[in-house]
Amino acid sequence: MKMIIAVIQPTKLLAVKGALEAIGVPRITICDSQEFARYTGRVPVYRGVEYRADILRKITLEIAVNDDYLDRTVEVIQTVGRSGAYGSDGDGKVFILPLDQAIEYHPEKRGPGAI
Repeated sequence: MKMIIAVIQPTKLLAVKGALEAIGVPRITICDSQEFARYTGRVPVYRGVEYRADILRKITLEIAVNDDYLDRTVEVIQTVGRSGAYGSDGDGKVFILPLDQAIEYHPEKRGPGAI
């Protein structure tokens, strides 16, 4: 079992969510998040004044998957979550962590069956 933590652009949430549902990954924890980065792209202007935009809004997805779903889940997130054919700076990141145990409350299940 693995825990996938994916940071994506807010505009890509619905597309990624739909693509994950299509491959059989129906359970996703979705969190609003902010990223602090040395982003050198656009310079936002508010009421005619340029300001520093180093804190950017992102969406963090937390997805617990069994090992046989890992590769296709990551592939879908990478493919659907990128902007344009090759992506660009700030599209996001994917982290994969080992998951020791999963427990579902009702009906009580443990291990891979709880995912």
